Amino acid sequence: MLLHDTSIVFGRYARQTLRSKFQILFGILMPLLYLVFFGPLLTDLPLGSRGDSWQILVPGLLLQLGLFGASFAGFSVIIEKNTGVVERMRVTPVSRLALLLGRVLRDALLFVFQAVLLVLAAVVMGLRAPLGGILIGFAFVAVLSLSLASLSYGLAMSVRTPQEFGPVINSVTMPAMLLSGLMLPMALAPDWLDLLSHFMPFRYLVDAVRAGYVGDYGNSHMLYGTLMALALAAVSVTVGTRRFRKAGA
Repeated sequence: MLLHDTSIVFGRYARQTLRSKFQILFGILMPLLYLVFFGPLLTDLPLGSRGDSWQILVPGLLLQLGLFGASFAGFSVIIEKNTGVVERMRVTPVSRLALLLGRVLRDALLFVFQAVLLVLAAVVMGLRAPLGGILIGFAFVAVLSLSLASLSYGLAMSVRTPQEFGPVINSVTMPAMLLSGLMLPMALAPDWLDLLSHFMPFRYLVDAVRAGYVGDYGNSHMLYGTLMALALAAVSVTVGTRRFRKAGA
């Protein structure tokens, strides 16, 4: 029944997404602008990490896509609460976990599709990376999107208006972007900032994807990144599901 309920919820939101070409393409705009206008500035610069500038920048942009896109996914739940959609779902026998999973799986699929478009653009601009590393990057985008979308929906169930939701998300995503080394490796940072970044879970995901993009699949970065991604997903889905149940969604 969980799989059946999840497929129904997923289908509903997937159809909504397919009807909105603007939503599909606009989410990739910010990473694409970074790729076009910021990427050429890094060419031939000593970045203190293995790989060329594209192998360092593109993994960060992929995870930036998941970070910002999934974190703001909860706005749709606030709209649904205000229009009575959540109230109608509450009286159905559908699993509360399915209500969450259907949404986050749609989000994960959307951001992976956008990640594919971003990588294709990066290849045109000069990115060269092994296929295995590129596929690993897509997997990390999917897991990160699932995790952050779960937390975003859980937060959306706890607030009443977008004005309450937006500042909370901004206060989390901006430090996460700066401290995880999405744009530049934290090896370039002073010692105190590098140390502080180790307390940011997203750093381990970024390091893992960058290792994949240079074909290094067996190092500690890949192990720590994988474990952190799985732990983040487990905690996020649990928190999100409990919030849906408590809110009577």
